[in-house]
Amino acid sequence: MAFVQFSQVSLAFGDRDILKNVTINLQTGSKVALTGANGAGKSTLIKVLAGLVQPDSGDRAVQKDCRITYLPQSGLTHNGCTLKEEADKAFEFGYELQRQIDEIGTKLQENPSNSDALVVKQADLIQKLEESEWYRREATAETVLLGLGFSRADFNRNTEEFSGGWQMRIALAKALMQNPDILLLDEPTNYLDIEARGWLESFLQNYKGGFLLVSHDRYFLDVTINEVYELFNGDLKRYPGNFSHYEKVREVELKTLIADYEQQQQEINKLEDFITRFGYKATKAAQAQEYQKKLDKMVRIEIPESLKKIHFSFPPAPHSGRLVLRLNNICKSYDKKTNVLNNLELVLENGERLVVTGRNGAGKSTLLRIIADADKDFTGEIIPGSGVKIGYFSQDNAETIKGKENILEYLENRAPLELIPKLRDMLGSFLFRGDDVYKSLDMLSGGEKSRIALLQLLLSPVNLLILDEPTNHLDIHSKDVLLEALKGFGGTVVFVSHDRGFIEQLATRVLELKPGQFKNFPGDYQFYMEQIQKLENAENQEGGKSLSLASATEPSQRSGSASSATHSSGGDPRNAPQAVSETKLSWEEQKKKDAERRKIEKEIARLEEEILSLEEKKSELDAKMADPAVYSNGEKAKSVQKQIEEIAQKIEVATAAWEQASENLELTSVKEAKS
Repeated sequence: MAFVQFSQVSLAFGDRDILKNVTINLQTGSKVALTGANGAGKSTLIKVLAGLVQPDSGDRAVQKDCRITYLPQSGLTHNGCTLKEEADKAFEFGYELQRQIDEIGTKLQENPSNSDALVVKQADLIQKLEESEWYRREATAETVLLGLGFSRADFNRNTEEFSGGWQMRIALAKALMQNPDILLLDEPTNYLDIEARGWLESFLQNYKGGFLLVSHDRYFLDVTINEVYELFNGDLKRYPGNFSHYEKVREVELKTLIADYEQQQQEINKLEDFITRFGYKATKAAQAQEYQKKLDKMVRIEIPESLKKIHFSFPPAPHSGRLVLRLNNICKSYDKKTNVLNNLELVLENGERLVVTGRNGAGKSTLLRIIADADKDFTGEIIPGSGVKIGYFSQDNAETIKGKENILEYLENRAPLELIPKLRDMLGSFLFRGDDVYKSLDMLSGGEKSRIALLQLLLSPVNLLILDEPTNHLDIHSKDVLLEALKGFGGTVVFVSHDRGFIEQLATRVLELKPGQFKNFPGDYQFYMEQIQKLENAENQEGGKSLSLASATEPSQRSGSASSATHSSGGDPRNAPQAVSETKLSWEEQKKKDAERRKIEKEIARLEEEILSLEEKKSELDAKMADPAVYSNGEKAKSVQKQIEEIAQKIEVATAAWEQASENLELTSVKEAKS
């Protein structure tokens, strides 16, 4: 059994202990997560395991011939060959074994005598080569590359054509293809969309070797690992079970420590207060000095940042109508030939939390930019509801943050007065702790600026939040703080995220995008996944085939579900991509069903406009009712109140009609899916 292990390993940078007498054992079958606060030294520990950093003391033992592969967080690039050729470099181990086998074969031919030792060695090498599955390298490369989101068309592209995120996907693919005994992965999901993360989850669940990984995706950890090592103040402690189990055990374990911490903080505050108040008074100077000595000798209790409960809430969302936004026939093309978004329809209601899903390139960020009015180069119509105020976050927001101000000053100048006292805690929850808040904006990294841009948005009084990958630069604790704030947000949220746990806890509705197509799923993410799975099962049964590993890694061609509204690309419907159920329909039947759908959609649109108009009139009358000249005059007040009641009744009637039409549309979708 292959293994790599530490025994009493220590490492310090200056006067800071990164590792203190650490012991860890990784072997074949290990499924380990390494956790700890940002800056705790997780990446350093992995590098020591990989043999890239030498410890100050202690022993590192590696079994003979144990192969270890290490993947850093970022910084790897590839050039000078095609993707397929670069992938083949992952199999250097097998090529070297084959070279040694051939070399021994040549020696045996030249000198057959005294060949027993050479024959045994050659047999051993052949066995290793077979176990490494080197002979299946082309199929393995194809499976892994497709699973991580590359298409077959990418295989012959030069590697320098891929962006930074895709460069790291290439590096991850090569690490997995090497099939090492021990796999060390530092934030492997950073550049993966949710489909690629799902594939990687399955890969690691079935991985025969051992692995240790760092990740800020709780769901990903829960389904891949069975033990957790926590690095805290240089100490390393093991917890069996998945990540959620570790958090529960750790929180119970630390209750006493937290109580002691809070008691010590009270004592420290009292001592510091006395020293400040009486340190310069002759009658109290001696006592103040004694208190200072006590402070200096005190062993400070520390608790992990993830256990410090930080909460904040959004400023109250301004009032808006029930209908927040309507998109009619939205089309978007970048090359004037192919539509990324084609005739997209969307009605967004107050309080919804809509997640937009789809593979990279499906148009998720494009749609969010259009909704946020950051992209005006499209056709179609966007109708905002009454009183809608939009807040938009994307990674591009970071580019606007610059200047000589420090972080705290920058946010204090932009925050509502009531939130200024909470800014330090809020900054802490977004990974800016201690003196970090005094960093100049011009000194911040791109990731740090993105976190500031997100926090700045959360300080603004808006009622429609558009969030494009808000969790990208956050750790698990920061994601939890953001999630709780969004759950309590009084407005509407449209977001894109590749963090499945975040999506499952936040989304109330799913919009799935594919190039030129969209599908609406009126339910949470779990419901969406169930419907997708049902459709895949139906397609597999109808086709009379089961999915192989290779076919399962192809970009999904799912086309709808029994409870989803399905919309395909424009042009002749006979040539458009169609769901399995739709292929049973004749052209005439499809025309009839399309006409029925369009009639219902037009009625829904008419009713929405009517409701919007009535709500605006009612708002005007409500404002008039608040006028002293009206409410102080009995006749005028009675007249206005009567009008308000009449409009309220009309709104109720129109809303009931809208609900019935929406139900009819839903039933039409179900019939189409079943036909």
